[in-house]
Amino acid sequence: MRLLTRYVLWELLKVFLVALTGLTLIMLVYGLLKQANDQGLGPAQVVRVIPFVLPDMLRFTIPATILFAACSVYGRMSGSNEVVAIKSLGISPMVVLWPCFIFATFLSLMTVWLNDVAVTWGQAGVQRVVIESVEEIMYSMLRTQRSYSAPHNVSILVSSVEGRRLMQPIFNFPANGDQQPVTLSAQEAELRANDETLKIICHHCTIETENGFSGVTDLVEREILLTEASRSGDGSRIPTRVPLSLIPVEKKRVQHDLNEFQRGRAMQVGMPMVTGDFETLDAQNWKNDAQALTDFHNHLHRLATEPPRRWSAGFSCLCFALIGAPMAIWRQKADFLTSFFLCFCPILFVYYPLLVFGVEQAKSGALDPYIVWLGNLILAGWGLWLLRRKVLRY
Repeated sequence: MRLLTRYVLWELLKVFLVALTGLTLIMLVYGLLKQANDQGLGPAQVVRVIPFVLPDMLRFTIPATILFAACSVYGRMSGSNEVVAIKSLGISPMVVLWPCFIFATFLSLMTVWLNDVAVTWGQAGVQRVVIESVEEIMYSMLRTQRSYSAPHNVSILVSSVEGRRLMQPIFNFPANGDQQPVTLSAQEAELRANDETLKIICHHCTIETENGFSGVTDLVEREILLTEASRSGDGSRIPTRVPLSLIPVEKKRVQHDLNEFQRGRAMQVGMPMVTGDFETLDAQNWKNDAQALTDFHNHLHRLATEPPRRWSAGFSCLCFALIGAPMAIWRQKADFLTSFFLCFCPILFVYYPLLVFGVEQAKSGALDPYIVWLGNLILAGWGLWLLRRKVLRY
């Protein structure tokens, strides 16, 4: 028995590691190209983000690879009548299936951890590299594309870049809080970044506001935070960036902020109701309050969705193995690619749409967060049916 277990496990490991290496390299190249395009990264920055992008790639490649390995190993064994020989000796096929399921369970736990690492440490690391390299990224994009834009913070157009000088630049700063939109047009400008801020130095500058022409000055210096100048923004409070261990703490914080907001608004509304000063009850304030309450509740729903989403995504490895191994044995053919696609097509057209549907419904609060497990349950049920009716029955 132990010999069979070691044999199957070794075969699974060989196929899994080879396939994982190849698929991860392909996904890694795609991920790096996407980051370079989205963030404007140069070759030096691309090399620096590789460790941070790798967990994000692995959480997608591991489930597909264990499915491929299961179909490959058990398809070859079944096609060579090894499974029939095992049955003829009175040995249950579960002897050769348990190594796959135990290995898939280990990979599931690992993928749950990778899901947590990828959306916290990984994305934070990419963001840190982008922020630390803002000045280089901006100069690189301005040289090649003559423009740079950080959503909702600043956009820059230049006619050319000579060394560190931006020739005839136009800086557009959108409205931010009490500050109105501002446009700076200069003969030349320079960007200087320190640890936290980016300083924009404009020479012979024309300042325009939304009210029209404002003035001309020889020198204008303006500072913005690196997080605002970066195209990655600041996502530290986004639910998908919160580690699993800190989600309960974040939920308590958001719930506390919601209670304080409701208490404050009740006091502001209660006083005019008591005194009869209904003119102070502005309809616009009611709309703003309603939107604020909606944002609080949406944030809580998204935080509640994250733990089951990450666990269900991780345990897709076990679900994939539950259908891959029995399918390959049942078909009794060494053509493992057909078995793989017979399993992968339902996964692609059933599991992933159900996962997306569950996540969207859970984030909106329409359904319980554990709806994200629906796709896993369907795959597991299908796999157990195949196992019992097509493998163990005969």
